[in-house]
Amino acid sequence: MAQRGVSIALACRTFGISETCYPYSPQRNADNDEISDLLLGLVRGKKTWGSGLCFLHMRNVQGHSWNHKRVYRIYRELELNLRIKPRRRLKREKPEELPVPDAPNMIWSMDFMADRLADGRQFRLLKVLDDVNRLGLGIEVDFSLPAERLVRSLNQIIEWRGKPLAIRVDNGPEYVSSKLVEWAETQGIALNYIQPGRSIESDFMRE
Repeated sequence: MAQRGVSIALACRTFGISETCYPYSPQRNADNDEISDLLLGLVRGKKTWGSGLCFLHMRNVQGHSWNHKRVYRIYRELELNLRIKPRRRLKREKPEELPVPDAPNMIWSMDFMADRLADGRQFRLLKVLDDVNRLGLGIEVDFSLPAERLVRSLNQIIEWRGKPLAIRVDNGPEYVSSKLVEWAETQGIALNYIQPGRSIESDFMRE
């Protein structure tokens, strides 16, 4: 306006500034100093509190009626934001190597896989392998594979393969079912549960 001699309206339109915002000059409210002092005092006393807890304390306990946006803005200006602490990773001991049997039909391994059809329906696959050579003994595919279906599949494999000494499984609900445990006891087959957090598939079912 000083250089070109144009009006306020034309200058505001040129730079995309609202005419109502141009003459506005912010005035510092005296309450901001009080909010700053209260926030600093709360953070010193309660080091684990964030802006939300500080605001609730100032509103519900101290009885102040300040808006939460205003409190948060001053909280940010004071750089009181809490640093996000990274989660500590649990150190897991290196799992023991799973022993490989010396002869076929000694130890089997069972594990589930899952996938989805084009229409979004999910189906499951039960795979049974012989640990000595990772020979596929059977595969069962269906939308639901409860413990009864698992026992029936094992019986079909035993009819032509014979019984193993043990079957290695994880801690899934189908494997800890009482029906499977009772079946294994009746057949004289031991159920060997792997260590928590370890996948049978990663050890025996890689192609």
